[in-house]
Amino acid sequence: MKDTASVLLFGITRDITGQSAVSVPLPEGACVADLLSQLYRQYPDLSGIRSILVAVNGEYAESDQVVHSKDEIALIPPVSGG
Repeated sequence: MKDTASVLLFGITRDITGQSAVSVPLPEGACVADLLSQLYRQYPDLSGIRSILVAVNGEYAESDQVVHSKDEIALIPPVSGG
């Protein structure tokens, strides 16, 4: 069974996709790494960004954390500054 996760996008990730949120189909038991792989397939330019962080329900997530369709998921791009 596939779920669809909604992913919030910020900064350059929003610029690349042209959207502030995208829906990503995920199989049951999918983890953060699976989510990123799916996003990279949908938006190949995202894979060029180094050190994207993923937050699940307001907490930074490791690549092996399981994600669910009801989770609040956000991509946090690297912050540039000077």
